[in-house]
This record gives sequence, structure tokens and C-alpha cells, in this order.
Amino acid sequence: MRALSLVCALALVAAASTAAAQDPSLNASSGGSRHNAGFSPDPITVSIYSGGGVDASRSIGGSCVGMIAEAPDYEFTYRAGSWPLTFAVDADTDTSLVINAPDGRWYCVDDSEGLNPVLRWGTPQSGSYDIWVGAVGQAGPSTLYITEQN
Repeated sequence: MRALSLVCALALVAAASTAAAQDPSLNASSGGSRHNAGFSPDPITVSIYSGGGVDASRSIGGSCVGMIAEAPDYEFTYRAGSWPLTFAVDADTDTSLVINAPDGRWYCVDDSEGLNPVLRWGTPQSGSYDIWVGAVGQAGPSTLYITEQN
């Protein structure tokens, strides 16, 4: 009986250690869009409820903070031109921004504009940007802005 209890306990630990992490291959919960450089209207705005069950600092590391969802909140597929590309979040709660860029690298920011994050590429890449809006503390409604304006 004791051996069975030990096996069950080990199975629970193994299940907990393989808990879901963020996954860019999942369908984005708030949809997505495809745009060429020079898109209109500019900015693109998307309503997103921040947060989720994945701790970005543990799952991704580096400068990533906040609680994010397993699936991206939004997928922005872009054909780059000569304009910069900026992603920004506006919310009444403290938010972070986590982006898996076309190069496969993770880019994260928190509190670059007050409690609101902004990530800007001066020379953006073509491809898919998988975007998560994290909650640093309380989750809540937010607006994601995607723009080529300075």
C-alpha cells in the first residue's frame, strides 16, 4: 500500500512539472490579422483581457514577467517594409507584453510607459508575431495597439 502511495505521489509531481506553458502554435484567443507594410487603419486596436495561468518569468525567463495564457492573445502576421513596427498596451491595471517574433526569439517588456508596456522594432521582420498581454498583479481589460507610426 505504501508503494502504491509513493507511485501516486510521484505521478502527481510529474504531472505538475509538465504543466502547460505558453505555446505559439495554438490559435490566438483574440484572433489575428495579416498586413503588409503601410497598413490602414493605423493603429490596429484589439481588446484583450490580460493574464492567464502561466508565469512568464518561470516559463520564458529573462525580462519576462506577469501571468500569461497558454495560447497567444493575438497573432499579427506582417510583411515588413521600411516603417518601424510598435506594439503597445493600454490598461488600467499593470500589464506586460510578451512577443514571440518571426525569428523565434522572445521579447518582453514591463512598465516602459508608466504601467503600460511598449515594444518597438526599428527594422521589423516579416512573419508572425505571437502576442501575449500579461497581468502583473490583477488581470483586467486592455487594448493592444499595433502601429507603424512613430
